Amino acid sequence: MHYLNGIYDAALLLYALSLLFYFSDCLKRNPDRKRLGTGLLVFVGLLQTAGLGIRFYEERGLPIFTPYDFLFWFSFTIVLISLVQSFMRRSEFTVLLLGVAGFSAFFLNRLWLTAEDHTLQSWKAVHGWLAMHIILANLSFAALTLGAVFGIMYLFLHTRLKHKKWNDRVRRLPSLDVLDKYAYTSVLAGTPLLAVSLVVAGISIVSEGRLPLLQDLKVLSTLIGLGIYITYLILKRSGRRSGIVMARWAVSGYGFIILNFLLNSWSDFHRWGGG
Repeated sequence: MHYLNGIYDAALLLYALSLLFYFSDCLKRNPDRKRLGTGLLVFVGLLQTAGLGIRFYEERGLPIFTPYDFLFWFSFTIVLISLVQSFMRRSEFTVLLLGVAGFSAFFLNRLWLTAEDHTLQSWKAVHGWLAMHIILANLSFAALTLGAVFGIMYLFLHTRLKHKKWNDRVRRLPSLDVLDKYAYTSVLAGTPLLAVSLVVAGISIVSEGRLPLLQDLKVLSTLIGLGIYITYLILKRSGRRSGIVMARWAVSGYGFIILNFLLNSWSDFHRWGGG
């Protein structure tokens, strides 16, 4: 595992450098720094891919059954989304904010967890269902992260325009309408994924005969989080709320999802050893 640690540490360092170049470009337009940041991000993705490939070969299966793996896959997904975004116009701030989220998950993962911690050994009978649950939850988390990023950018741009504070950074952002549309599209993608992941989790609980877990704090709080996003979609479809209100909903909902993730340590369902 020592060589894997070297790969991950190198990826973490390159990720930090990529963020610095993007941050510098966002402060003052510099295409060369943006290209360097994107190039470094490509290497981060390649190193993460290599790490996943090695884990897959050594473990004879997809490495997804630990909190460490969940955060690693989340960071990897964010890197891929960031690379796609980097080829779009006026995407510098989007890539920067996504990078902060992906780097934070990657860094905290390296700091606090290991790949061997808390595997789901007691759920062997439903590993297939749990794999689907984890993958869907991860994709949902990534989509909702993107929605929160667009929401934050909307709130920032709205404040700058309200106070008539124009500068180059404001001109490099997409319009309020575009940010509102992107936030809605991201949440529209993430919410059904979250809902299906919960259904799959429920099936795994019932299949294992662990019905008391349906009353677990984690399950209940996740349902609340899903309710927040469903409410967001209903309000958005009704057209009765302004863009600023909807942006606040998107950011607040994501804040709740982050808090919900931190509840894992108090959850019997996500006490990954099975308890």
